[in-house]
Amino acid sequence: MGKLHILWTTGEKEVAMKVIFPYLINAKANGWWDEINLIIWGPSALLTSEDTDIHKQLRDVLDSGITVEACQACTDAYRVTHNLTGLGIEVRFMGLPFTEYLNSDDKVITF
Repeated sequence: MGKLHILWTTGEKEVAMKVIFPYLINAKANGWWDEINLIIWGPSALLTSEDTDIHKQLRDVLDSGITVEACQACTDAYRVTHNLTGLGIEVRFMGLPFTEYLNSDDKVITF
């Protein structure tokens, strides 16, 4: 087991709804990882701020105990920082934390 970080960069809703969210929920429910973290980066920040279906899925993800964080440089660029923090997402500059994840024994999947 261990810790998994999913880096979500695509603005494609179908990828989120058919791949990312189902995996997150199933991985948590089945105990496939000790800890799971979703990182919203780039165009996924804009999609997250605008789409109510994404909001519902993120609520389920957060309620399950999965952590969710977003890159502040990205949310600032799309002018959606306030929208994401309002959804309960931790927004912070992610360059250094993401580099630390990569340099650790944690696993990283990118979409």
